[in-house]
Amino acid sequence: MEFDFSQIQKLVLDKITATPSPSELIIQDFAVIMIIASIMALISYKLKQPMIMAFILAGMIIGPHTPPFSLITHVEILHVFAEIGIILLLFVIGMEFPIEKLKNIGKKATIIAISEASGTFLAGFTASQLLGFSLFDSLFLALAISVTSTVIIMKVLEELGMVKDEATYLIVGIAVIEDILIISLLAVLQSVGASGGLSIVEVGTSIGLVIAFIVGVIVIGSKIVPRCVDIVGRTNHSELLIIGVLGVAFGLSFIAFKLDISVATGAFFAGVLIAESKMRVATKIIATPIRDMFGALFFISVGALMDIKQLPLFIIPAVILVVVSFAAKFLTVWAASRAQKLGKTTSLRTGIGLSSSGGELALVAAKGGADVGVTSSFVLPMVGAMTVITTFISPYVIKFGWKLTDRIEAKEKTKNP
Repeated sequence: MEFDFSQIQKLVLDKITATPSPSELIIQDFAVIMIIASIMALISYKLKQPMIMAFILAGMIIGPHTPPFSLITHVEILHVFAEIGIILLLFVIGMEFPIEKLKNIGKKATIIAISEASGTFLAGFTASQLLGFSLFDSLFLALAISVTSTVIIMKVLEELGMVKDEATYLIVGIAVIEDILIISLLAVLQSVGASGGLSIVEVGTSIGLVIAFIVGVIVIGSKIVPRCVDIVGRTNHSELLIIGVLGVAFGLSFIAFKLDISVATGAFFAGVLIAESKMRVATKIIATPIRDMFGALFFISVGALMDIKQLPLFIIPAVILVVVSFAAKFLTVWAASRAQKLGKTTSLRTGIGLSSSGGELALVAAKGGADVGVTSSFVLPMVGAMTVITTFISPYVIKFGWKLTDRIEAKEKTKNP
């Protein structure tokens, strides 16, 4: 019996040249995304740079704005992945902040956090207006530059062996309050943006809705959700546990969305509720890999939406806003710390640590404006560029700042033995 190789060849060619189905294109896109992202992540690891930079650059490589052509066919699928990424990122972040921990943060950290967030927001809004940006562009840019990346700061401080320093504990406490303030303000801005106005009534309604949502979740949810999670956890089936807690995360995100509040807010407070359960450690362990994957997809989607051809148009304003952010954060934290009668060294280190870096929430804030259609097309890539800049310089700023404070402290000890 002879094989008809020409027949086989024809079948293979027909299969290769056939028009791919939508599902095939999605699988193809996903394969391209993961392969490019893994290559960039490996390069970033070898160069000892944060992974967030690798994922943003991977998105820029595969995106539709990078010549000669887009490596993916369904850019809109990235938006879906990005939304899931936002929910999972904020959900896992929320699990770090049980209600009891929030109560124990302390008066000093709360006062400094409020001073820093409000001072940086006002400085950013003023600078954006002076640069000629629109009202909503200025509001969302101001919110984005008010963010501090706790993850990057803690990694650098761990490398320096300064995790148990007084300033480090203070930085963590301030960052917790700041995250809650930023997420709540994002919810307000998105709600106002969706309604299309900035009248006193609209702003008041939006603030009232956000407060009601947060209070309702904490007061009612804390009595129901942790108990339900513990009941599921007692089955000792990890698949039941992860499905249950993700149901809470996406459920609260959906409720927040229907109330014109950021899905990030719903996801964050879902994490806060899960943190109240006895299963919080197990939940975090099994949820983290899922977060890492979709979190990477979120940063990749941000990179894909960055039009590098616009870079010359916004790079100077981006650098200006980075400088404004650094100065406003440092000065407000320094002043508030000294007002709380903290020492010079602790005040300096806290100011340097909190002013050195933006973070993932800055991108969430920028995308929040784009999601409700109130910001210009350049805002997201501009914040992406700012995030890359601050992420790159943050380790050097912290290391230099800590060494500088050591020298100042040594000189003071020499003068006053």
